[in-house]
Amino acid sequence: MTYASKVLELAHQVAESQAEPVKRAAALLVASIRAGGVVNAFGSGHSEAIAMEIAGRAGGLVPSNRLTPRDLVLYGGRPASVLTPELERDPAVAHEIYDLAPVEPPDVFVLISSSGVNGTVVELATLVKERGHPLIALTSVKHSTRMTSRHPSCRKLLDLADVVLDNGAPYGDALLELPGGGTYGAVSTVTSALLAQMVVTEAIDELVASGETPPVYVSVNVTGGDEHNRALESRYAGRIRRGS
Repeated sequence: MTYASKVLELAHQVAESQAEPVKRAAALLVASIRAGGVVNAFGSGHSEAIAMEIAGRAGGLVPSNRLTPRDLVLYGGRPASVLTPELERDPAVAHEIYDLAPVEPPDVFVLISSSGVNGTVVELATLVKERGHPLIALTSVKHSTRMTSRHPSCRKLLDLADVVLDNGAPYGDALLELPGGGTYGAVSTVTSALLAQMVVTEAIDELVASGETPPVYVSVNVTGGDEHNRALESRYAGRIRRGS
């Protein structure tokens, strides 16, 4: 139970310390949705799991897209051989991902990277801000501040965001110490998923409190789920994509 105890303790700390940034991030989502915008969530590697928590998730917001380096293959016609572990370090990839997405001016972006230093995510953050979109970063402040940026500008994801959500993960991500040195038991996915859901639910709560009906997915594994979701998705035809 050592790992579980440490994760639960960290999750509690993150939930308390990030309550105010979560509210500010949720406000950006609400403003975007009210303006007809879409929430674009990007993550590569394990961070893609957090983008999946935000986009296309039962109990989550319908106006949402998941962006990944894989979009180069799925929508850009690039060969699958381009999908190497090093791809996330290439700043040029960010421009392809952005250009391939059905992005509109009211859209808000959530970029997820625990290190926050790789070329693609920093360049995408730069591009997002240049195009005038609100930007939420979900990262590990402890890890990122100890790293050297891999972007030509020397900036990091947290340097560019309007709101920074800190997942509290330690440098190197893992919580438990090995006897001979090193650590094991990664935690960033757990706390990042918590923050992602906190932001989405806070945004939905704000819409409900204002008397609005939030566009929320129902699980396709309950009666009427498919019909409910298709009706909502039709409102955002050409703006959201599914199946990737």
